[in-house]
Amino acid sequence: MDFTRVWLPYLYLYGVGGLFFFGSLALVVRSGACSRGRFDDRRWFRALFLGFLWIAGLHGLGNLLALWL
Repeated sequence: MDFTRVWLPYLYLYGVGGLFFFGSLALVVRSGACSRGRFDDRRWFRALFLGFLWIAGLHGLGNLLALWL
């Protein structure tokens, strides 16, 4: 399979989606709804950030395995 059928949708999904996701997190912090100084808020932001990376990594790994098998 070629790049445009496998990796272009992946890059679009996590590139554009990531911009909206992290932009919304920045908006939450700027609005004062959550404080990075509080332990609970830091824990949730860390969980959201690592969760995004985890899901993107699993999806990328699935793409690679599908191409190799």
